[in-house]
Amino acid sequence: MGVGADNKTTSSSNVSTFTLQKDGEEKEEVALAKMPPGNAEAMSLEKADHQSTEPRETWGRRLEFVLASIGYAVGLGNVWRFPYLCYRSGGGAFLIPYLIMLFLCGIPLLFMEFAVGQYTRLGPVHAVAKICPLFKGVGLATVVISYVLCTYYNVLMTWALYYLLHSFSPSLPWQSCNNTWNAVGNCSTGFPGNATHLQSASQQFFDRKVLQMTTGIEHAGGVRWELFGLLVLAWAIVYFCIFKGVKSTGKVVYFTATFPYFILFALLINNVQLPGAKDGILFFLMPNWSKLLEVQVWVNAAAQIFNSIGISFGSMISMASYNKFNNNILRDTFIVSLANSATSIVAGFVIFSAIGYMAHIHNLPVDDIATDGPGLVFVVYPEVFSTMPVSQLWAPLFFIMLLCLGLDSQFAMVEVAVTFIMDGFGKKALQVFKRKELIVLLVCSVGFLLGIPHITRGGIYVFQLMDHYTAVVSLMFLAFFEVLAITLIFGVRRLSVMVENMLGKKPNFFFRVCWQFLSPMLVLGILISSIVQYTPARYGKSYTYPLWAEVVGWFISLVSIIWIPLGALHELWTTKGSLLQRLKKSLTPTIDLESVSEKPSSESIALFTAA
Repeated sequence: MGVGADNKTTSSSNVSTFTLQKDGEEKEEVALAKMPPGNAEAMSLEKADHQSTEPRETWGRRLEFVLASIGYAVGLGNVWRFPYLCYRSGGGAFLIPYLIMLFLCGIPLLFMEFAVGQYTRLGPVHAVAKICPLFKGVGLATVVISYVLCTYYNVLMTWALYYLLHSFSPSLPWQSCNNTWNAVGNCSTGFPGNATHLQSASQQFFDRKVLQMTTGIEHAGGVRWELFGLLVLAWAIVYFCIFKGVKSTGKVVYFTATFPYFILFALLINNVQLPGAKDGILFFLMPNWSKLLEVQVWVNAAAQIFNSIGISFGSMISMASYNKFNNNILRDTFIVSLANSATSIVAGFVIFSAIGYMAHIHNLPVDDIATDGPGLVFVVYPEVFSTMPVSQLWAPLFFIMLLCLGLDSQFAMVEVAVTFIMDGFGKKALQVFKRKELIVLLVCSVGFLLGIPHITRGGIYVFQLMDHYTAVVSLMFLAFFEVLAITLIFGVRRLSVMVENMLGKKPNFFFRVCWQFLSPMLVLGILISSIVQYTPARYGKSYTYPLWAEVVGWFISLVSIIWIPLGALHELWTTKGSLLQRLKKSLTPTIDLESVSEKPSSESIALFTAA
């Protein structure tokens, strides 16, 4: 995609010069490869027509891109999944496979996605289509999975808003069993431990007050109108933060990506001073070296890296597409990935120091309190606040932190859908809606409507079903085909040329080996393990979904996966020639790597042939 609206063309027998203007910056010239005058003129005219479209936005500053990427990668999973996974997979010993997977899989694949997005200046759909036309459906699949995810991810923001508003009550409503929603006969003001017939007051607040949950997904119940209003508010916040594109998002992330760290470190300083905190931290970190011999521990480490950084959701490609062409993505890759992992480890200390404190207060083993998922932040941690000194201060701060963590991820997922529309249908969409702000409003409105089933009284079962089949089942299929298309079919050699054109030097031997061998093998291993060890979705320890709900779950998975074979069939059908010729053309990238200067200056711009 072009980055400016004005251009001029001059012809000679050897060279044609193409002049562009980028968003108010000085004009820049890039020499096209030498070609006959007729071809040069045709190329220039084609580019001129291409540049007449809406110029692509860029981040105001490099820091905005870095903060937006960190904000997307660092989400609620860092708070509720990593600490529990670390504890269950060998404590401190889990950090060994985790860090190995980070450097062999996470960092190389994030660098790959940044390179693809920044070089093509396109969202995932059109970028992957240019790199490997046969697998153009992979790009569309990443858009679909991101959009499906954002429709229920904002429900978490709705719950966080609900808790935040109730945190300003004179006394925290989940502290006692003397409320109208409590079932007094089986309510406990602390954690019930082995008394399975009892529920904590915080659990009953979540189940009976917030969700007013039914007995199963087959009993939808009515809409929770309080949550309905807060869902409208959550989507309104998202809209007003991104409706101006990366220019507005880039300003918002200065707060949303940094504020959680102030709260996280404040909680850490407070929590480590609580009685019993040491026991919780030791429980979190105590290494169980025998766990390293279990294959599942290594798979868990790779899966956590994949899910946390956000590989194959399309968001990293989309955000990198708004970079300037020569931005140092290698440096940004290390900053984003290491900040993400460091946050997970710090969050582990925060969470388990608090859990150790609760175990001390109620004289229970830490194992009886440790959990993962929404239960950790909406049941266990609210219970922790109810016993802390100055609980009225810590509770609001914690839920504001959750909002910031979730909103950053939500921005990126919604932006993937907006980028897809603007890249593929920009002119037509603007003819209908006149302004990009209205297109963003449409995307947010549809996302809101699709989120309504999650805020019914049976919505928690819908939420868990979608999360299982979207984030667990679909993702690894998409990841495998994305890595297959980019590193194996498009090839490490071409990928290295892209990086060299942008950064002035090829990626080092480590990245080339990871792209060629290690990362594809790891992704394939995770995919096979996910299939072999597949377990149906369930809610809590006892509720199992009926067969029809499992079928719906697999349909949710297919909503994204199906675009991969459909895209391949469409490409083969529309390409002319024999089957062998069609296959060969479909595996040939449409990016012209030779049209970029071999030694790009800081002002160089990527040129590639039209598809």
